[in-house]
Amino acid sequence: MWQSIHVSNVFDSVDKWLTVPEVGELLGLTPGKVHRLVEEHALFFIVRDGVKVVPAHLIVDGEPLTSLPGTLNVLIDAGFTLGQGIEWLYTQEESLGHPPIDSLLAGRKSEVRRIAQSLAF
Repeated sequence: MWQSIHVSNVFDSVDKWLTVPEVGELLGLTPGKVHRLVEEHALFFIVRDGVKVVPAHLIVDGEPLTSLPGTLNVLIDAGFTLGQGIEWLYTQEESLGHPPIDSLLAGRKSEVRRIAQSLAF
């Protein structure tokens, strides 16, 4: 099962990264349960310098960003791989004027999912 992607320039906007143990501390979970959240698409990690890291902004009020799993599933259903879907979230989207992750963080998941559905291939 594929759950992480290699570092790409699309992540340049991420200003803080957390290791899996740090995410576990924030959420009160073991590293194994953090990996379970990754399997369920509630979080994702990338590998930077051999270390699995999660964008810190995916933790909102002590919980994983609630709109992430459903949005990733919409992207997968539209024909994206998990890695492509994650990269799309962090890539400037012309119709939004910013990367879709910004809309998710602002609580506007419907607009992101509508665009994602229109990209089906």
